[in-house]
Amino acid sequence: MDVNQFAIYQLKNIPENRQIRFRPYRVLQEEGIQVQYCNYEQTYIGRMQPGEEEPEQIRRRFERQMPRTFHGHSISVSDVLVLNKAGVVTSYYVEKDGFTVIAGFIRKGSSGTPVSFDTAGFHIEGKKGGWHAFDSIIMDGRQFFLMEHETCGKEVAWVVLDEDGKLVADNVYHGFDQSVQQQIKDYLNPPQLPEKSQKQEISDGHIQTQSGNTMDKPALENWQKYMENGEYLRSSEIDEEQNYNMIDGRQNNMAPNGKNGRVSVLAKLRRKQAEIAKRSGKPAPQMEAAEDMERRRK
Repeated sequence: MDVNQFAIYQLKNIPENRQIRFRPYRVLQEEGIQVQYCNYEQTYIGRMQPGEEEPEQIRRRFERQMPRTFHGHSISVSDVLVLNKAGVVTSYYVEKDGFTVIAGFIRKGSSGTPVSFDTAGFHIEGKKGGWHAFDSIIMDGRQFFLMEHETCGKEVAWVVLDEDGKLVADNVYHGFDQSVQQQIKDYLNPPQLPEKSQKQEISDGHIQTQSGNTMDKPALENWQKYMENGEYLRSSEIDEEQNYNMIDGRQNNMAPNGKNGRVSVLAKLRRKQAEIAKRSGKPAPQMEAAEDMERRRK
């Protein structure tokens, strides 16, 4: 059935069902008679109306007016109402006053699965002794089984397994209550951890995210480095940098000719004078002597 729907099952009109028709569930249990799906036929299936959360509300609606698509008698003792609310399937045996929840009425095909409703002597990892299934629930299309210890019975807490025998809930004392159903929902849909923010840390020319992934930092052109340095750093570098084509946040104080140190201003002046004298045909000044004097001055 789809989510938030219900179905009505009534006993087939055959001689074999005369001994169980219109009899309370307690009487059937005392006589060892099981309520089995194979003895029933579906007479109606439909959506729950707003506000219909319990089988009693559905019974009242059918007592007021039965839908035209309903193919059966009025809802009576021995009928079974199966409710599917948000993927949780529960079967109710109709009593004269009220309803009795019954287990295992709607069963999924369990062929080939380690655990089924008839499982007995099942060994659970980490637990001693054999276990048998005595109740089940269907949630989101999957069946889960309430397991009881075969020797200790109710003296030992129950457990819930899925069809593959995986432990879903431990230390269960009240059957498929809200707490256990929530554990099953968490098992079916594990909570998603919030994604870590992708804050990036830049070091040694690489970009590293919080997830631990490392990416190479893209190479920057000199003008991009210039813009990244900030106004104060750019001004400081311009004052001291000799290589003005390397305004990149680092002082690369290397002379253009590859030698360390600055070229003397006086030496530049003497060389300029020599070039002028050469063009005019006059004797060149003694550059070597001037440079020696400059070195001695330093």
